[in-house]
Amino acid sequence: MTNRYERLKMHRRMQRRIQLVVEERRVAFAARAPEPAFDPETTMEIPPPEPPVVLPQRAIGRVVIPQI
Repeated sequence: MTNRYERLKMHRRMQRRIQLVVEERRVAFAARAPEPAFDPETTMEIPPPEPPVVLPQRAIGRVVIPQI
């Protein structure tokens, strides 16, 4: 049976190994072909419907989904 000090020491060592593996993986994934940058704040404009189409007025920010 191990005492408290030895358990803490083993735990720290294990955590350090895990951290090293995580860092290795992070570096390996970063070395892959980079994905295009994505901006979560990007917005896109939704054009209004064509004039002949008569749709009920919706709240701002809603989009009419065509029924299948």
